[in-house]
Amino acid sequence: MGMSLEQVDKFVGPEMHLKDIALSFEPGSRNVILGRTLAGKTSLLRIMAGLDRPTRGKLLADGQDITGRSVRKRSVAMVYQQFVNYPSLTVYNNIASPLKIRGEDSAEIDRRVRETAAMLRIDPLLDRLPAELSGGQQQRTAIARALVKNAELLLLDEPLVNLDYKLREELRLELQEIFRRREAIVVYTTTEPAEALMLGGDIVVMHEGRVIQTGRTQEVYRTPATTTVAEVFSDPPINFISGEVTGGNVCIGADIRIPQSGHFSGLSDGPLRFGLRSNHLFLNRRSDADVEISARVALSEINGSETFVHLEHHDNRLVLQETGVHTFRIGNEITVFAHPENFYVYGEDGELAAAPGNGR
Repeated sequence: MGMSLEQVDKFVGPEMHLKDIALSFEPGSRNVILGRTLAGKTSLLRIMAGLDRPTRGKLLADGQDITGRSVRKRSVAMVYQQFVNYPSLTVYNNIASPLKIRGEDSAEIDRRVRETAAMLRIDPLLDRLPAELSGGQQQRTAIARALVKNAELLLLDEPLVNLDYKLREELRLELQEIFRRREAIVVYTTTEPAEALMLGGDIVVMHEGRVIQTGRTQEVYRTPATTTVAEVFSDPPINFISGEVTGGNVCIGADIRIPQSGHFSGLSDGPLRFGLRSNHLFLNRRSDADVEISARVALSEINGSETFVHLEHHDNRLVLQETGVHTFRIGNEITVFAHPENFYVYGEDGELAAAPGNGR
């Protein structure tokens, strides 16, 4: 089954939740919807599921208008942020519940429940109640109940957000393999750029109820079409510094000067914004071409095996992401480094003017 949305709007009273959504999803495709909280991701999934109707626009399945079709008459399964399980039913009966509602043969139900439970590594827990499970086990149960239906459309609304870091990493890897083995359209929402990159496939970047860029996930990450896409698809947020091209030189901020060559060559003279991801700021010089950036340490935070150093560079706030544990005293003056090839360039209108040519 293929699915498309044509000029879909969703308003609740005067409040706009979605505007001008036009998307197509191919059968068997893996799709990530990336956006901040309140970007419209859940509203979009609810319309695709048939739980809500759009204020304007149509939803098509294989070219047939299904906008008004009840969710019960659609081949759809949905997994929510919260662990939605029936508290009085065992894990086995939770997973089996959609098949029993459809009146499936008991032997077929048993086969599919046990097969799906084994896939999600909860087969030893089939006789337990949800209250006897950990959070990760409860979410695995909810995912199994969705998968067992073999629906043509599988919607997952930030399904790992309430799990701890280790469980999220574990389930992400398992879900990638599960999605690869299924013929359904998979649509997975997240606020996390790293999760989107890990899941791969195609991506829809949303902001304030609108789609702002679509494409292959890696390609959109490498060439964010606007400053807004770059901000949404970077964690920590991408660093932006105002600058200009003049007289054959690229001038970034108050004191960064770079010859106008490489991917800067085609830029016209005038004001621009330069973007640099946090993992492309370095504590040590890595090549002779690196430029120096003098800054003052505003904050240093250790996050697992990485250190995030928040810097003040004149009127700009920058974030440097470095592997390993590093400590800095707040207020210290330090010099950090960046390679010219890693800068993105945006016009005053926020549109991409030049991207790194090395696919970084």
